[in-house]
Amino acid sequence: MTLRILTPGPLSLVQDLGRHGHQHIGVSPGGPMDEHAFLWANRLLDNPLNAAQIEIAMGQFSCEFHADTTIALTGADMNARLNGKPVASWQSLRVRSGDQLSLRGARNGIRSYLAVKEGFKVTGVLDSCATVMRDGLGGFSRQGDKLMAQDRLRYNVTTPMPTRRVPEQFIPDYGQLITLSVIPGYQYDLFDQAERERFFSSEFTVTPQIDRMGYRLSGAAIACQTTSLISEGIALGAIQIPADGQPIILMRDRQTIGGYPKIGCVTARDLSKLAQCQPGATVRFIEKDLYQAEAERMIEHHFFRGYVGKKHAEQLLNQAK
Repeated sequence: MTLRILTPGPLSLVQDLGRHGHQHIGVSPGGPMDEHAFLWANRLLDNPLNAAQIEIAMGQFSCEFHADTTIALTGADMNARLNGKPVASWQSLRVRSGDQLSLRGARNGIRSYLAVKEGFKVTGVLDSCATVMRDGLGGFSRQGDKLMAQDRLRYNVTTPMPTRRVPEQFIPDYGQLITLSVIPGYQYDLFDQAERERFFSSEFTVTPQIDRMGYRLSGAAIACQTTSLISEGIALGAIQIPADGQPIILMRDRQTIGGYPKIGCVTARDLSKLAQCQPGATVRFIEKDLYQAEAERMIEHHFFRGYVGKKHAEQLLNQAK
């Protein structure tokens, strides 16, 4: 059975956790811009963490379900309606064949995530169905295209499951004044002490030049002793400082190599906050210890992977009886 796209909005993409292990041949990983919201959507449905979802940017989206299932909505509040009646985000919902879901404009944030029980069934490319438009890979078409009206995504017919809601303390605020944790990189020493202090004490503004490749900020210019380097691999969240001194934070669809100096790297956890920032938002940076960041990342992984792994083990045991 299928979900039929009625209106796709400005940018709706099929995403899983990304296409990893291929950056050496120039292929970007892709994946959900707000990984926190993506993981919660799959957890609400007891899905595998990598189950494919639809990432909806800026709303104006509607679809029709052609079979009964349970869905989950997380991420930005986009005034969602099921058959014309308001429904809240950060919870699961039962839907029946013929039901229509619509998302209007974003009240806060930028991106919402729509998951179905057991995930959308999309054929992968290089072990992933994540849509990377710049690479022409993944998605419904397998060629990196965004979703279009009348596209039909397959999903399994499933028995109803209890509806759930994410506990309030885990639902992000999506405020437009955020602090991002930064792990200093090995090129940190290319910036003298005054420039480091300026970077961590200044406020920066998110410019309109934002997309899935990167977020360009404006604010106090950060000078570097070296303005260009031999191109090298780029990590998720790397903060490039080009010649004009205005930081660029590299996101999920980033290029795989680059030659600008990098003062550090935003933690993966905080990139989800940045991914929901609209132009005009204010950003500050705080230095983060590498080992503390790793510990927090491990706790988050255990929280999601341990829960889902336990559920799947229980299902396998029940099937074996």
